[in-house]
Amino acid sequence: MSGTSWLRYRTLSLHLPSTGVAVDLSKASLPEDAFKWDPLVFRGFPEAFAAMEALEHGALANPDESRMVGHYWLRAPHLAPDPAVRAVIEATGKQVRTFAADVHSGKIAPPKAPRFRNLLVVGVGGSALGPQLLADALTTPNDRLHPFFFDNTDPDGMVRELARIAMSGGLATTLTVVISKSGGTKETRNGMLLAEEAYRRAGLDFGRHAVAVTGGRSELDGVAQKERWLARFPMWDWVGGRTSVTSAVGLLPAALQGIDVAEFLAGAAAMDEATRLPRVAENPAALLALAWYRETEGRGKKDMVVLPYKDRLLLFSRYLQQLVMESLGKEIDLSGRVVEQGISVYGNKGSTDQHAFVQQLRDGLANFFVTFIEVEKDRSDGLPTFPVETDVTPGDFLLGFLLGTRKALAEKGRPSVTIVLPDVSARSLGFLIALYERTVGLYASLIGVNAYNQPGVEAGKKAAAAILELQRKVLVEVRAKPKEHRSAEEIARAVGAEADTEIVFKILRHLAANPERGVTVKDGATPYDALFGLA
Repeated sequence: MSGTSWLRYRTLSLHLPSTGVAVDLSKASLPEDAFKWDPLVFRGFPEAFAAMEALEHGALANPDESRMVGHYWLRAPHLAPDPAVRAVIEATGKQVRTFAADVHSGKIAPPKAPRFRNLLVVGVGGSALGPQLLADALTTPNDRLHPFFFDNTDPDGMVRELARIAMSGGLATTLTVVISKSGGTKETRNGMLLAEEAYRRAGLDFGRHAVAVTGGRSELDGVAQKERWLARFPMWDWVGGRTSVTSAVGLLPAALQGIDVAEFLAGAAAMDEATRLPRVAENPAALLALAWYRETEGRGKKDMVVLPYKDRLLLFSRYLQQLVMESLGKEIDLSGRVVEQGISVYGNKGSTDQHAFVQQLRDGLANFFVTFIEVEKDRSDGLPTFPVETDVTPGDFLLGFLLGTRKALAEKGRPSVTIVLPDVSARSLGFLIALYERTVGLYASLIGVNAYNQPGVEAGKKAAAAILELQRKVLVEVRAKPKEHRSAEEIARAVGAEADTEIVFKILRHLAANPERGVTVKDGATPYDALFGLA
C-alpha cells in the first residue's frame, strides 16, 4: 500500500455514474499498476466471466442437485432461458404487488380488525436474513405494516417477539408470512407452530392471518391449502436461499411493509448490468473479487471485517456472512480435490466499532482486511441535519471517523476496500446486494469451487436429527423406570449410547432445566455425578 496518494486513489477506484456507487481499492494491497499486472488470478477472469454468462443462460450451475441458478432472472425476467420461467417470475411479481395493495387498502383484512397493522415473518437463514436487512434498512415512520421476525427456534426469542407484537396492537392485527422452500425446515416449522398456538390462545383463526412462501407441493404448501390460508407464493428450485431476497422471499415482506420493491429490483438489475462487463478494471464485482483474492491469497488466509458506517446497514454484515461463507466455505473444489476454502466474515457498524474492536484491527493480529461502506447522504428523509458544532453535523463526524479509521489502518499496513453508496434506499440496497452476489460468483470461479451448493448445511441438519432421536430414546428409558434416579453414564449405557455419554448428559441437563417432560435432577458431588429421573 505504499505510495497511497490522489493518483493511487484515481487509479484504483471505479465510479459508476449510472448508480452513484463507487468501489475504492486504493487502501488495498494491490500495486498501483494492478491493471497491468498479470498474475494467475488475472488469467482466471476470462473463465470466470464465461462461467457467469453460462449461469445466466441457464447452465446447470448446481450439479449436486441438478439445478440451474437463476436469481439474476428475478430482476430481469426477459433474460430467463425458458418462457415458462419468465412467465412465473412476472406473475409472482404481479401477485406480490396486488396482494400488498389489497392488504394496505383493507380489501384483505383480519376477521376481528379493520386492517392488518403488523407483519410477522417466520423463516430462518436466507428466508429471514434478506427480509430482515430490507426491513431494518428501509423502515420509516410511515411503514404500512410494522415488521417482526421469528428467525430461530429459541422459545424465549419468540415469546419476546410476541410481547413486542402485543405492544403494537396484538395478533388480531398481525399478518404472518411463513417462508420455507422445502416446507420442512425445522426452525421455521417450530416458529409456525408456536405462532399458530399464540393465535389460538388469542381466540383467532391462524389461517385467516397466514400466508405461505414455499415450494410447490411442499409440506407447507399442503398445510396452507388445507387450512385455507390467505395466499401462497412460490419458491423455485433454481433460487437458493442466500440469493432469494429478490424473489417473493424478500419482495413480499418488503411490499407489505411499504418498501418500493420496483425500485429495489431496478437497483439490482442496474448493478447486474454493470457487473456483466468482461473487463476487470470496469467491472465493480470483478474488482472486489480481485481484492479478495489478493488479500486472502486465494486461500481464505484473512477474514473480511465489514464496517458499514450507517445504522441502517447494521444487518448487512450478517447478511454477507451467509452469502459469502455458505457460498465459498467448501471442502472440495470443482475437480474433486480437498481445498478447504472460504472467507470468514464478521462486522459491526461505524462508529460503534471505534469503541469495540478497531484497537485490535490497528495494533493486533493482522489476519483480516476491512470493507468500509460509506453512505454519502446523511439522512434518508432528505432533511438537513442539526449541527452539533459550527458547520459540523453528526454526519460529518461519522465520515470523519470512517476516513480516520481507514487512514489509521493504512498507516499500519492494514488493507481495506471501501464501497460508496449515494444513500440508503430501496434502489441502493438493490445495488449493494447484486454487487456482492456477482462478486461471490466470480471469486468462486477464480478459486474453483461451487458457490451454489451447501453440503455442510445438510450434514448439520442430519446431525441435529440424530441427536433429537437420541433424546427420544433417553426419555423412553427414563420413563421406563420412573422411580429411579440414575447417572448419565447409566442411562447412556441403557440406550446403547456409551460413546455419546457427553451428549446424553447434556440432553438430560436440558430436560431437567425445563419442566415440560417432568425430568428432575439430584445434585451429586460434582455436576457430572448428578442423578436424573422423573418428578
